[in-house]
Amino acid sequence: MVRLSKAVLKRDSIMTYYSMEYNSLVGKITLVCDDANLVGLWLEGHKYSDDTLCKLIESPSHDILIMGKDWLDDYFAGKKPEISDLPLAPIGSKFRQEVWKTLMEIPYGEVITYGRIAKELIERTGVKNMSSQAVGGAVGHNPISIIIPCHRVVGSNGSLTGYSGGLEKKIKLLQHEGIDTSKFSIPKTGTAL
Repeated sequence: MVRLSKAVLKRDSIMTYYSMEYNSLVGKITLVCDDANLVGLWLEGHKYSDDTLCKLIESPSHDILIMGKDWLDDYFAGKKPEISDLPLAPIGSKFRQEVWKTLMEIPYGEVITYGRIAKELIERTGVKNMSSQAVGGAVGHNPISIIIPCHRVVGSNGSLTGYSGGLEKKIKLLQHEGIDTSKFSIPKTGTAL
């Protein structure tokens, strides 16, 4: 079962985190864990990276990081590893946690829109309304990219907008999963979330 953190990490916290680098078809990836959970996976050049983490120690032999590496090996080999195989604890607000839970429900090789996520959250949480832009902000701040599949979210107009790891990487990930990206449009400069 995937566990999501309920706390927001504060910059003055004295937590120790462990990291390793992983080379993939979308470039270098940094995996980060605490003592028991994977807390981050950032692509090189990621817009929102590990700026909330305080103390980072390179530790490529850490058991949690090895689990993350093995998961990525399977994913990039064309297998469909289960998200629930990993202990995850992404750090974020209650709202972001709800969005990330929804992302984890998107099947491999499928996409969903920001608007559909907003509708699902309205149904799940009982709030009266929710904007696609608010969902987009939470999707963009997903700290465990690829594993929590934010690359599977597109605009309602078919735009491939909103990927903090970079649009070219989003396209590669979608194509890797067998999605025909030719049916999507590329947003104009300055319109990405």
